[in-house]
Amino acid sequence: MAPTSTPQTPFGRVLTAMVTPFTADGALDVDGAQRLAAHLVDAGNDGLVVNGTTGESPTTSDAEKEQLVRAVREAVGDRAFVVAGVGTNDTRHSVELARQAERAGAHGLLTVTPYYSKPTQEGLYRHFTAIADSTGLPVMLYDIPGRSGVPIQTETIVRLAEHPRIVANKDAKGDLGRASWAIARSGLAWYSGDDMLNLPLLSVGAVGFVSVVSHLVSPELRALLEAYLAGDVAKALEIHQRLLPVYTGMFRTQGVITVKAALGLKGLPGGSLRLPLVELSEDETEQLTRDLAAGGVQL
Repeated sequence: MAPTSTPQTPFGRVLTAMVTPFTADGALDVDGAQRLAAHLVDAGNDGLVVNGTTGESPTTSDAEKEQLVRAVREAVGDRAFVVAGVGTNDTRHSVELARQAERAGAHGLLTVTPYYSKPTQEGLYRHFTAIADSTGLPVMLYDIPGRSGVPIQTETIVRLAEHPRIVANKDAKGDLGRASWAIARSGLAWYSGDDMLNLPLLSVGAVGFVSVVSHLVSPELRALLEAYLAGDVAKALEIHQRLLPVYTGMFRTQGVITVKAALGLKGLPGGSLRLPLVELSEDETEQLTRDLAAGGVQL
């Protein structure tokens, strides 16, 4: 079974790109992951993305990725979509991860643009198509050229949208003009992958968010979304502006680092980081505390 979806919202509307909790010695904290997942769903998330970049996927093993999908699925059942990140810069490896995620009970797949290799648009098309062909699960593309080095061009998005299982895109391109055209032409369910642009992307056709700051402000993001959908743009704007210090503070440095620090401040599971990520300094932690307080986050 899976949560109820529609073609317009195949993975719900508010999803958290969830961190992977680790113990003090760097091992996978399965209990912590389950507690965090349950907390996030209770806070208003329709879905959780596990094994994404925010989940430190470059430094978790395939076995840990499978264990995490199973653990999170067990923790939230069918109360929320569990979307498994399977993106790598090796198509064969991504196909293996996709099949593993399907066996582990994921409801869908997140497939990031292959990084470092800088493939052509035809290479991107074949990469994403191979992943979508490999399972029966719906697929969300993840377009983040700032990390991958290569954007998914609009023409490629339109081609990929013809695949019956490629149903959504997580947009971290930071280009509202391109997003407008791609939404209009592809018909994909569009999710903001850049928290600062959550509200602006709704205005050009996005249906929801795959958020990092939602680790801390899921109820506020849910309220922003519902206000916008109800036509109360003034209220949505008020919430957006109130959250600006949170958006800024959480991305003063690498997002996983700040999320885990913030979760620690709130007494929620997050735990340690795996190198090359390192903890915030004392000064950075104090600045994060000020940013969160300015955005109304109680620690």
